[in-house]
Amino acid sequence: MVEVDKKENETSESLIRRFTRSMQQSKILPKVRGQRFFNKKKNKNRVKKDAIYRVKVGKEANKLKRMGIFTDEKLKDIKKNVASK
Repeated sequence: MVEVDKKENETSESLIRRFTRSMQQSKILPKVRGQRFFNKKKNKNRVKKDAIYRVKVGKEANKLKRMGIFTDEKLKDIKKNVASK
């Protein structure tokens, strides 16, 4: 953590400048900005489950499309049914 104490007869501008410089030298900001949008990688089992889910939903959706009764509500029902199995 960076701490900067105000010296005697120091202006607030120079205090802010010293603080900014010490923050840049400590390299805290680049590290935090790098972690800001970090997403953990999924493990292999989760990736496989997700792929199986997409395949099942796609097959059911294609079946309904061929029958001509595909709607958004039907898609939601398919997702619920596949997820519950």
